[in-house]
Amino acid sequence: MSNSTKLAHSLLRQLIEVGVSDFVVSPGSRNAPLAIALGEAASKQIIDLHIKIDERGAAYFALGISKASNNYVAVICTSGTAAANFHPAALEAFHSGSKLIMITADRPARLRKTGANQTTEQVNIYSMIKTHDFAAEIDLKILLTGSVVHLNVQFDEPLIENEKSDWLAGLKILPHNYENKISGKLEVSNGVLIIGHDRAGYSVSEVNDFASKLNWPIICEDPISFPEAIAHASVFLSDPQLAARLAPENVVVIGRTTLSRSINTFISLAKKVIVIDPRTTNIDTKREADLILKFLPSEVVSAKSDQSIWHSASNAAASQLENLDWSEQLAIKEICELLPNESALFVGSSRPVRDIEAFVKPRSGVSVFANRGLAGIDGNVSTVFGITSEFESTTAILGDLTFLHDISALTNATTGNLRIFVIDNNGGGIFSTLPQANVDNFDKLFGTPHNLDLLKVIAGFGITVNKVSNLKELQSKASEQIKGFEVVVVNVPSRESNAGQLKDITQRVSSAVRIGINLA
Repeated sequence: MSNSTKLAHSLLRQLIEVGVSDFVVSPGSRNAPLAIALGEAASKQIIDLHIKIDERGAAYFALGISKASNNYVAVICTSGTAAANFHPAALEAFHSGSKLIMITADRPARLRKTGANQTTEQVNIYSMIKTHDFAAEIDLKILLTGSVVHLNVQFDEPLIENEKSDWLAGLKILPHNYENKISGKLEVSNGVLIIGHDRAGYSVSEVNDFASKLNWPIICEDPISFPEAIAHASVFLSDPQLAARLAPENVVVIGRTTLSRSINTFISLAKKVIVIDPRTTNIDTKREADLILKFLPSEVVSAKSDQSIWHSASNAAASQLENLDWSEQLAIKEICELLPNESALFVGSSRPVRDIEAFVKPRSGVSVFANRGLAGIDGNVSTVFGITSEFESTTAILGDLTFLHDISALTNATTGNLRIFVIDNNGGGIFSTLPQANVDNFDKLFGTPHNLDLLKVIAGFGITVNKVSNLKELQSKASEQIKGFEVVVVNVPSRESNAGQLKDITQRVSSAVRIGINLA
């Protein structure tokens, strides 16, 4: 039997035995030994094998499964530019602390820098992620520590072996449990707890347990996962006087706060800032705070904080958000309120994730995901497809540019139950709310209108698609049970109109909250 076939069998057997059950493969020649072996394992129902023709989308698809399953997922490609196409998802996985195994097939080392076909320097191609480059068997168990892994496998000719081997005989699958470490003691007086969207990798239940020990007001970038959170905080804290009035003695931040400038400014007003995030060990090593904890404390001693003023502020803000005009904010607010329990939600970057933080009422019952490692708009559709494979029902909310950026994923669409709401404002809506909104050539440089009929584009892929243009139509569609894959284009007012409404809402909320807490 060829060395390449033996190497493929050894590598895959080790992964299967430690509990890796999902493998994503993009077709190629140099990775044939792995693909053929995985086909054999899948035919025996030992693994789930997913074939994706685009390596970039394949890596994001694998990332989606990893996020949803909290387990390692392997994505495999051939050599050359194929390996480079893993890079965006590799960065997202690295910065979000996701469990992704990238296996890049390669020519033998002797062929590097010789002009050999489809051969480049794949070692350390992902810069911050160490490459394990090998042409013989290695022990994989010591490499799977809970973070992203790159395996570069040198396969020599012959790649295909006619001799059959029962390489799966006697498998002993003992899945590794990648539990988050919880240890140590935190002693602190009163303050505010702020939870970043990715929760520093901790589960909702783990964070809730910690929050119950603190007994402080809670501000969450993801209010859908924490029903006790203070609603609409990112809106009313954009008022400097309100932020100063509510400034706490201590702030504890779990994970990263990557969304609202108002929340980050509020954090800076605290006398003491405590950060809890394991990534400060080897990723965010230069992060600053008065105290940095690498693990969620198991023991907490704190003074109970008075939350009455926070609830008064939240209620006053909510009173101004009950009768919104038809807009992106109203559409997203309504979708999130109608999500069925025990389902999943994926939130696209840019405006949707911010609108959920600002306008959605805190609730529970839904597993929420987003690519917040680097907050890119690339690969979002592919990531959603991966998440969908792990849930009975999934919803996604994406902006139109985010959706179009990964439109090629529709060539290999999910067969699961997924509804994607595409917020169509004909371009990059978030830029209309940023300082560059008034620069010359704004629309060309930042607004970037696509001027596409999204219904025709999506239907061209053979995908079921509908359009809604008002609240009643949206409520009707969002209330329907999700059966199969469909896209709903949400036709909303212009980007300029939305920016104006956001400004008006913020001003009204500010006035109401000032009155509500007797600051006016």
